[in-house]
Amino acid sequence: MADEVEFNTGDVGFIIICAGLVWFMTPGLGYFYSGMARSKSALSLIMVCFLAIAVVSVQWWMFGFSLTFSETSGNPIIGNFKYAFGHHMNGPKDVLPIVPGLPISVFAIFQMMFAIITAGLIFGGPAERMRVLPTIVFIFIWTTIVYDPIAYWSWSENGWLRKLGSLDFAGGTPVHIASGAAGLAYSLVLGKRQGLGKEKFKPHNLSNVFLGTALLWFGWFGFNAGSALGANARAGMAFLTTNLSTAVGGITWVLIDYHREKKLSALGFCSGAVAGLVGITPGAGFVSPCPAAAIGLITATVCNFGCKIKGKIGIDDALDVFGVHCLGGITGNLLTGLFAQKYIQDLDGGYSYKEQGGWLDGSWDQLLFQFIGCVAGFFWSFCITFCLLKILDHIPGLNIRVEREAEVYGIDQSEMGEVAYDYVSYTQADLMNMASAITLTNNSNNINIADEDKTSDIATDQPTH
Repeated sequence: MADEVEFNTGDVGFIIICAGLVWFMTPGLGYFYSGMARSKSALSLIMVCFLAIAVVSVQWWMFGFSLTFSETSGNPIIGNFKYAFGHHMNGPKDVLPIVPGLPISVFAIFQMMFAIITAGLIFGGPAERMRVLPTIVFIFIWTTIVYDPIAYWSWSENGWLRKLGSLDFAGGTPVHIASGAAGLAYSLVLGKRQGLGKEKFKPHNLSNVFLGTALLWFGWFGFNAGSALGANARAGMAFLTTNLSTAVGGITWVLIDYHREKKLSALGFCSGAVAGLVGITPGAGFVSPCPAAAIGLITATVCNFGCKIKGKIGIDDALDVFGVHCLGGITGNLLTGLFAQKYIQDLDGGYSYKEQGGWLDGSWDQLLFQFIGCVAGFFWSFCITFCLLKILDHIPGLNIRVEREAEVYGIDQSEMGEVAYDYVSYTQADLMNMASAITLTNNSNNINIADEDKTSDIATDQPTH
């Protein structure tokens, strides 16, 4: 027993609590998306977020954690199956070299929450027109072939991005760029929602949006501070920079919208706060408060204009997962390369990187490393997601878009047979689409009946022998 590793119980308890905080982000995301959507699709968006919790939990135990963090793989792209099905995770000497102060089981459960929220984020893009059943298969496969490799590149001691020197404290590339690119691919494969451009789609419940924002903001403290991997000075700095960037992001978005519309937008504040959270994620443990405020301001500005532009170029990213998470993740990554400070890295805690700052701190090549990470993460996620969805759509029973009539009546009723509310409001355009869908269905039925009658008449006219 002399070889047993003694863990710091304070650090262990801190990471367990942070894991719980990050878990709350996914239900928060469900409420955030649900409130932004129309009432007839509100329940399905909460449902897919909880499906992400369940499916990724199983995948992570089976082999997800092992593919992402196994240190015995010399492969720079993906890990091996050393920890598959929980093997080598329970012994008193089982530790990972990159986190020697934590039991592997604690580190695994903390990192599992990152994989869960990433899968859930994707569904803001295809919202209001996706089938729910195929998402179960999609989440499992996507986490395995998209999230796990990108996270391995960024955080594993053998990952090629980490060895290159790309800085990512808590998931700018594996979480936000990957999910945003996947959401964009999902949106493009499905096509636009019916009625887009003919009617204005509005959030049906801003109270849910605020509730979701509160849970995300609160949970993000565990997300970023927990990435210091212990109760230490770097965790405190990450907590501080996260809160400041979020606050500045929310204020910035509101002021931009006020300048444009002369109204203080509640939805705008929530969107800006989330943009600030996304932007600070890769740099929370690399920057001090002043750069964090700049990151919140710049990221919220970029995302605000990005969300406006995407609609004009014909992208139906329903709930702005590309506009906020992908663009925000790219912006945050690049700003980390600009603002990262060596003395913040000297604080205890977090993954050990070779000592490096940002461009303003004398590391002239850091912006290039960050750019390479952004490009690699985006194209890996977008291309593989696009191909995966095309394949799923050709498998019987897994077609990924609902039928026209089902979309008109709402995803909740058509896919789940349940609704979020006892009533569901429909716009005049919805009612016209319903009438059109019913007419098409009736015409199709009438044609079928007519064909059957003709067949019957032909059979009757045949001579008997």
